[in-house]
Amino acid sequence: MSTGLPTPEPAVNPETAPFWAAAAEHRLTLPRCDACGEVYWYPRGICPRCHSLDTSWADASGRGTVYSFTVMRKPAGDYAGADPYVLAFVELAEGPRIMTNVVPAGDPRLAVGASVEVVFDDTEGGTALPRFELVDPE
Repeated sequence: MSTGLPTPEPAVNPETAPFWAAAAEHRLTLPRCDACGEVYWYPRGICPRCHSLDTSWADASGRGTVYSFTVMRKPAGDYAGADPYVLAFVELAEGPRIMTNVVPAGDPRLAVGASVEVVFDDTEGGTALPRFELVDPE
């Protein structure tokens, strides 16, 4: 899918590589602690809740709600020249909140608490960026 937003290459490091590999396959994965069950974000090799090193990756539903957002009207950096776009924190159904884009920016349903679902924008480098589109609540 193309949301019309720029698709800069993500910075990939050993802790985030499984996330970006799954994104390239249009799958949203999250780190999970196998000791206490905590699903968390940002990827790291130690559980932020119980400090266990026993962690793995689990596929996520791709559903969530808008926790907060802002409409960027003066894009800069990789987004310079882009139309206004939404930068948001989305609270995933699994619990963690991630910073992302919500599309489209002009959708009148955009509000805190709005339902969203993941979509992926392919990059030229072979990965994909997860973004979220507004959906009607189920």
